[in-house]
Amino acid sequence: MSRLNSFLAAGTIVLTLSVTAPARAQWIVFDPNNYVQNVLTAARTLQQINNQITSLQNEAQMLINQAKNLANLPYSSLQQLQSSIVRTQQLLAQAQRIAYDVQQIDRAFSISYAPATGNQTNQVLIANAQSRWQNSVAALQDALRVQAGVVGNLDTNRVQTSALVTSSQGASGALQATQAGNQILALQAQQLADLTAAFAAQGRAQSLEAAQRAAAQDQGREQLRRFLTPGQGYQSQDVRMFH
Repeated sequence: MSRLNSFLAAGTIVLTLSVTAPARAQWIVFDPNNYVQNVLTAARTLQQINNQITSLQNEAQMLINQAKNLANLPYSSLQQLQSSIVRTQQLLAQAQRIAYDVQQIDRAFSISYAPATGNQTNQVLIANAQSRWQNSVAALQDALRVQAGVVGNLDTNRVQTSALVTSSQGASGALQATQAGNQILALQAQQLADLTAAFAAQGRAQSLEAAQRAAAQDQGREQLRRFLTPGQGYQSQDVRMFH
């Protein structure tokens, strides 16, 4: 309204000057009502332009926010996690003698861990006892190797956890936050896989050790029977090989 009042005052001054001017001066025709309407129209037009500018600014900001929500997380731990998993899988695949294979386990237990019979020679019994002992030693070594690999992955996991938490906290949009959360879940899955591998290797070693003891007891009874039976040809060194 202050601008409108200024315009009206200026119009009044021009009208006064035109009335008091000398007769020889050119008369200026001024319509106050038309002038006021023009000023109001200009003011409304300016307000509309300001509203349009504000609307465009809001739309631009909305597009910027949408772009942030759709922006990918610049950091990825996928390669490091895959490398850790591959290292653990390789250690499991390098299992000696009786590996993680159902058919191989069944075959070994049908031969080396099978109950001793009177049809087996002393040399066969001794060979089976040696095979069982070697299986147990190899399984213990494999378990230690897997455990060492899992421990070696701890430092990688620590670095990745720190980087992912930092990325999650600094995420600029919903997609980045989601991707950071998914990578943290992947890291946890990799850690669970390492624990599973360590438990499996340790369980394998314990199972073979228990199977060795059970088979040794069974063959010990066969050993004693042969020792007490005349004509079996049992030698003292054969007796020692079962223990």
